[in-house]
This record gives sequence, C-alpha cells and structure tokens, in this order.
Amino acid sequence: MTKRQIALLTCTVALAASGLGAAAPPAHGRTVHLVKPGESIQKAVDAAKPGDTIVLSPGTYRESVHITTSGLTLRGSTVFPTVIVPAATPGTDTCAQAGNGICVTGTETRPVENVTVRSLTLRGFTKNGLWAKWTDRLEVQRVTAESNGTWGIAQERSVRGVLRHNTARDNGDAGLFLANTVTEEGGATDTLGTVVSGNRVSGNRIGITVRRLRNLTVDHNEATGNCAAVFVVGDESKPRAGAMTLRRNNVHANNKYCPKTPRLPFLQGSGIVLTGVEETVVEKNRVVGHVGTSPLSGGIVLFKSFVGAPNERNAIRGNVVTDNSPADLADRDTGQGNTFTRNTCTLSEPAGMC
Repeated sequence: MTKRQIALLTCTVALAASGLGAAAPPAHGRTVHLVKPGESIQKAVDAAKPGDTIVLSPGTYRESVHITTSGLTLRGSTVFPTVIVPAATPGTDTCAQAGNGICVTGTETRPVENVTVRSLTLRGFTKNGLWAKWTDRLEVQRVTAESNGTWGIAQERSVRGVLRHNTARDNGDAGLFLANTVTEEGGATDTLGTVVSGNRVSGNRIGITVRRLRNLTVDHNEATGNCAAVFVVGDESKPRAGAMTLRRNNVHANNKYCPKTPRLPFLQGSGIVLTGVEETVVEKNRVVGHVGTSPLSGGIVLFKSFVGAPNERNAIRGNVVTDNSPADLADRDTGQGNTFTRNTCTLSEPAGMC
C-alpha cells in the first residue's frame, strides 16, 4: 500500500469514526455536510443553516456554487487537492450563468455575514474564480484561483473582509480585485478594515487591484511575473479613494507585457502604482527589478488618474526600491503633499527623491 493510499484510508477512517455523513450533527446543533466528487456542492449549501460547515473531499467538482446564507464554512481538503472547475453545461443559477466559480452574495439591506471559504482550487471559469458582493466579514483563505477569465478572487460592496494566504495566478485581469462597485460611478466606500495579507499573485495582468475604497491594509503579499503588481485606483468622485496602508509587500520582476485596454495603456514593469489616491501610506515594501516603457512603468509610481484626479498627501517611506527602469521612484503627478522619505533607491523622477 502506498503512502497516498494509507493517508486516504486514514482520512476515511477518521471521518467514519467522527460520524460525518451527508449531514451529521456535531455539538451545539451545528451540522457538517460531507460532499464527495460526483455529488452536488450546491445541494449541500442549500441544505445548510447558519453555523454549518460543508466539507469537500479531495477530487474534482464540475459546477458553480452560490452562497447566500450567513455563517457558512465551505472548505476542501488540506492534504490533497479539492478542485472546482466549470460544468460542461452551465447551470441556471446567476452565478453559473455569469461564468463564476463561487459566488457569495447578499443585498444592501441584508449582507451575507461570516462566510468562510478555504482550501480550494478554482480553475478555468470564464469570469471569476470567486466573486463576492454585499458581504460582511468574508474570509477567503488558502484558496488557489488560477486561469480564470477576469479576476481570481474579487469582492465589491463588502466590508471587514479577510483575504489571506491565497494564490492567484494566470487570471485575465487582476489576481485579487477589491472595489466599491463595478457597475456604476460612485465615491470610495469604507471597508471598515479589510485585510489583504500573505497572498501570492503571479502571471496576472495586475496582481492586486484596490479600486475606489478606503480603510484597508495590504501587507506581506508577494507579487511577481504580473504585468503590474499593485494598483491603487481612485477618481474624481467623493469620498476620495485612500486612507489605506501598503506595508511589507515583496514586489519583484513584474515584467510581463499586457496590451492596452479602453481604460489603460499597455502595462509592463510596474511595481506599486497609486493613481487618484489620498492619505495612503506605502512603507517598508521591497520593490525590485521592474523594467518597461509604459507610462506606468517603474518601482513605485504616482500617476495622475486618467480622469484627472491627482494623488494628494500620500507618504512613501522606508521602502527598498532598486533596479527598476526607468525609475525606482516616480512622481508623474501634479498633486500636492506627497512625501518620499527614507527610501533606498538609485533613480527617481524627478531627481532628488532618493
């Protein structure tokens, strides 16, 4: 018997010993729903009540999953891969019809609260691996989102989220995408302390995009091999985007080429880019080895937004920014009150910031 077979047998015995079946009630009235490959995840989600956990056995599942109930946990195996891919024929649910893998959605008056998704791979969906809207305290942990058409893991109109220790690679646009809304214009919204931490993003158009938001932290992430690593985006709407912290991220060699779009010029060699943002702290990041000729190329770049909104009162301090071309630090903006202090760098635009 191989080590893999022994491990699988051990897991099976452990589940049997604990009494886990299709729906087994543990202590405190909460239920664990066990789903196996070939069975419906959505059926288990629909049967679950707040506080329940849906456990997916290792293997491949071909469907989209829509969560609208608060307090659920959806988790895969931590030992062997649990993979969700598109069904050959999309279901009739709005999540599947939109081309998403997992959707977690509430409403403005009744957000979905305290949902956890972890230890899964979401691969090959035409839109997004995971899409969340109107959520409160959504936790996405140790999820791999790869080769999805637009975003790997994305949320809008959501607060107090935690995106931690995920991998987002080779997605069509951003690996991780956070925004106020993507369907209409509006001022930046307060996330009430959303955290994006310890993730790895690679091979995407943009590693991490934060768009028209306030009050969040992006820290200890690694971004490499994207066209651009981190974009923080605002515009002329009020409240302004900003009041956030980007700290201790490892941003290196994001030199993939991506052609222009109706919104942006071509991208290549961009580390951290702020555009139309205020009162944001960019500190103690490592930003190394970016090379490109895009207007947005460089290590840490302040760029006036394409609708004319300047960056104002941002602090770029204590970063290691080296081997970037055309500049390690670039202030290509006319905004006031931006400061560059105690950074380790060689080249800057204008000169004198290193």
